[in-house]
Amino acid sequence: MALGPTEQKFVLHWGEMGTRWGVNRTVAQIHALLFLANRPLAAEEIAEALSVARSNVSNSLKELQSWNLIRVTHLMGDRRDHFVALQDVWEIFRVIVEERKRREIDPTLTVLRECAIEGDTDTALEPASLARMNEVLTFLDMLGTTYDDYKHLPPATLQRFLKMGGKVARFLGPDDKDAS
Repeated sequence: MALGPTEQKFVLHWGEMGTRWGVNRTVAQIHALLFLANRPLAAEEIAEALSVARSNVSNSLKELQSWNLIRVTHLMGDRRDHFVALQDVWEIFRVIVEERKRREIDPTLTVLRECAIEGDTDTALEPASLARMNEVLTFLDMLGTTYDDYKHLPPATLQRFLKMGGKVARFLGPDDKDAS
């Protein structure tokens, strides 16, 4: 599978952005390639298209599967596994946010809750430090709750919500604490 110049640019940029988001470059490039592909691709085709080692492709495909961003499919008469990516950008966004929440936010909330409990009896911990820990806990808890409120909304509703942009903030007005 040969990539045209625009596809190459997209795949390369997706890889660059992946590294900025903490994702391996090859993992991100494979995701971009599968997202653009109009048919399921075998690992060998992916390795050839991106000029990367087959072992790197294999590990990257496992990573993408663990994120639920791609799935295995089979083609009649071909014994190899082929791979397809989610195609709906809203579903991709939902899956990534859900996985990041599960992998990053949820464990952090667990530790912060433990710190809040332990901090009440830790005489070596300054009250101001405990207060800052609790602020982070409150913020992440609110973020998680908000995500849970919105994650089941249909994409059309989320689109309308996002298109409202700053209108909601202007409608609500400045918080008295922020205005001073």
